[in-house]
Amino acid sequence: MNSQPSATPKKSRVVVVMPAYNAEKTLAMTLADIPKGSYDEVIVGDDCSRDRTIEVAQGLGLLVLKTPQNLGYGGNQKMLYRAALERGADIVVMLHPDYQYDPVLVPHFVGFIEHGVCDVILGNRIRSRREALRGGMPAWKYLFNRMLTILMNLAYGTNLGEFHSGFRVYRRQVLEKVDFEANSDAFGFDAQFLAQAIKHGFTVADAPMPVKYFKEASSIGFLPSIRYGIDNLKAAARFTLSRFGIRFRMFAVRGASGAKPTSGTS
Repeated sequence: MNSQPSATPKKSRVVVVMPAYNAEKTLAMTLADIPKGSYDEVIVGDDCSRDRTIEVAQGLGLLVLKTPQNLGYGGNQKMLYRAALERGADIVVMLHPDYQYDPVLVPHFVGFIEHGVCDVILGNRIRSRREALRGGMPAWKYLFNRMLTILMNLAYGTNLGEFHSGFRVYRRQVLEKVDFEANSDAFGFDAQFLAQAIKHGFTVADAPMPVKYFKEASSIGFLPSIRYGIDNLKAAARFTLSRFGIRFRMFAVRGASGAKPTSGTS
């Protein structure tokens, strides 16, 4: 007789990290909707916000890390991932604190990792074109999202519904192996990280979640979106070239070279 899987897997230490910039209006409600008992600690990374983000986070009893100067979205994540690893995280949830991504789903996404379904999982907001547009996603952003996602799937041999999510969950081993320190400090960080994770053989998946766009939700403008798209294409090109034996530093194992962390790309 085959043994049955345990209904309640071993509880992992789950650390939620929130890269924040001017998030005072949405941080509290984002935290309030994460189900109690689904995480062990929340760390907020403040990238020199010009509002009361730090005061709000401290008032909620959260651990707050502050960048020495405005590092950018990627630089903020680097700081947070180092802290999560140092604090013994088995699973790291990266959640934007702008309430655009449904925090109620945290334990469900963590469950995919705990059950060994995948090593990385992203929240997929694009369940249908109608829902995305009705949810407030600008039409140009929807089209940009779709085109990039198609190209990324072709390059990586994946079948993800979205590559551009601010809700991501990682197994600790991914953060230990991926050389995220070599990535951009800007928005291109996420694109580079996924290319690295796939290159190292980690299983990357996604799961559906509702889309929520509203006035207070953060959103990058048109020109930064263009730069972000170029970063995605560069990461995909390096991934493709690496399959033909061309080596790029971004695909090295984290810490293997003994080099000090850098904020630049390879």
